[in-house]
Amino acid sequence: MNKDVFNGVMPALMTPCKADRTPDYDALVKKGHEMIAAGMSAVVYCGSMGDWPLLTDEERMEGVERLVKAGIPVVVGTGAINTKSAVAHAAHAQKVGAAGLMVIPRVLSRGTVIEAQRNHFKAILEAAPDVPAIIYNSPVYGFATRADLFFNLRSEHPNLIGFKEFGGDADLRYAAENITSKDDEVLLMVGVDTAVFHGFVNCGAVGAITGIGTALPKEVLLLANLSRMAAQGNAEARVRAKELEEAFSVLASFDEGPELVLFFKYLLVLNGEEEYRLHFNETDELNDAQRHYCEQQYSLFKAWFADWSKQGGVIAQCL
Repeated sequence: MNKDVFNGVMPALMTPCKADRTPDYDALVKKGHEMIAAGMSAVVYCGSMGDWPLLTDEERMEGVERLVKAGIPVVVGTGAINTKSAVAHAAHAQKVGAAGLMVIPRVLSRGTVIEAQRNHFKAILEAAPDVPAIIYNSPVYGFATRADLFFNLRSEHPNLIGFKEFGGDADLRYAAENITSKDDEVLLMVGVDTAVFHGFVNCGAVGAITGIGTALPKEVLLLANLSRMAAQGNAEARVRAKELEEAFSVLASFDEGPELVLFFKYLLVLNGEEEYRLHFNETDELNDAQRHYCEQQYSLFKAWFADWSKQGGVIAQCL
């Protein structure tokens, strides 16, 4: 079982759609290749960024299989309302040779019941015993996985090797203090774009799952590299990492809201990637003010980064 894939930065791929608003798998694979070529360790599909609630199980599995067959390391999201569906996605991930699993809590039905979540996680982990898995902790799903539940599951399922924290600074701190610091074999991944520095430097994260990185891969990888150096005590890297994180804080904050897919797809359109202009629901779109704000922040960051990155030093070392 290879868990090295989690020691890096992974973009959460969005699902592009064709004019008839069905998945464009060719464009999905193209994006996957671009992300690996940029330096990402793997891609994540299909999490909330991939619009899993809007796709059928068959559509999601086809996307996973197409990415794997293209030679792209894929960490598969198991989000589902029904545990049976989540189990099917996990079993399919193992069958086709996915690199990892992102185990998402049970939603809606009994979502706040610890024992129900334990059984949900257990069923997923049992369905893919040879695939390294991380639990996805997020307030969006309405359930916080705590240390006792995590280690109860890990005692029975050695493929549970890590924790992805989406809840922000305080939750990352909890995971570091109570989960990853208890067992050196358990890894922590930052799951929110606004907490990369905090996660690497203060919490010992070894990787990150990113939304904004689909649009700004070079910049996000630079932030991760600077943060790793800062975590080793490099004073210049610490300053530069904090400057960079603050500079794209607005763009990164789109990751925290309900319109995250709409905003990040629009950033890709601003990059010239027209295959991301449409959404699966025709009425899902940013309003004019949101688009204008996104354009302003994107242009501001691009101008700032072009000037800031000329300074050399540790920036040049990490680019």
